[in-house]
Amino acid sequence: MKLKTANLRSVKMSYIDEGKGDPMVLLHGFCGSHQYWEEVIPELARDYRVIAPDLRGHGKSSISESACAVEDLSEDIKDLLQHLGLEKVTMFGHSLGGYITLAFADHQSNRLNGFSLIHSTAFPDDEAGRKGRDEKIAQIKEDGMVGVIDQLVPKLFAAGTQQKSRISRAKDIGYDTPAEGAICALVAMKNRPNRNDVIQSAKMPVLLVAGDSDQVIPSEKTFSVSGEMITQILLKETGHMGMYESPHELIKEIKSFMKKVK
Repeated sequence: MKLKTANLRSVKMSYIDEGKGDPMVLLHGFCGSHQYWEEVIPELARDYRVIAPDLRGHGKSSISESACAVEDLSEDIKDLLQHLGLEKVTMFGHSLGGYITLAFADHQSNRLNGFSLIHSTAFPDDEAGRKGRDEKIAQIKEDGMVGVIDQLVPKLFAAGTQQKSRISRAKDIGYDTPAEGAICALVAMKNRPNRNDVIQSAKMPVLLVAGDSDQVIPSEKTFSVSGEMITQILLKETGHMGMYESPHELIKEIKSFMKKVK
């Protein structure tokens, strides 16, 4: 997969653009990169055009001097789609990427055929969650990224998992995240609003994917809204990283969802 670069208004964004067909956008989570999707992109790109960016301050994308909010990160994605000449896409957001997807659906719904939250939630952080973000920011400022990543990544996988190589891979991706980018993302996540109304009022198909063993966002937080336009999928023996833990099942559900948005 060849990494490309786009000079956007606020950031220099790196991204993967593979395959042909109806376009989909895959947004990774906190301290990830487009590489989080490496086990699903080749199969999806057989049937679709798959765009997977590095979010600002992650992977090879630059860090912006502008404010840190999920709305800013959403604007980056809008700018990337304009750069690529894409009017409408289907968007899939993992964790932090889901918060950005919701912001995009809130403000740019006319550019979406459908959207999906993967191990994510429309709820905002509670008081304990906001305190945890502040503690991670302080830890990064004091000690850098290694300790945060070593604490975070194992919890992203189902307890007792035997997927040691994938945990190691996710750690390596996390270590490459610039401290400033991680801090910006933590601020954005801490201050994000409740967007359950965005799912509830959606006039397009919505896919909600959760893991039955997610230690970060339990399934009830993902399945916060039900309705005729909403599909809820629970991945078995899966934590917060379905793209690594259950890639074949996730590919199947993404392809099934893409048929609904045509």
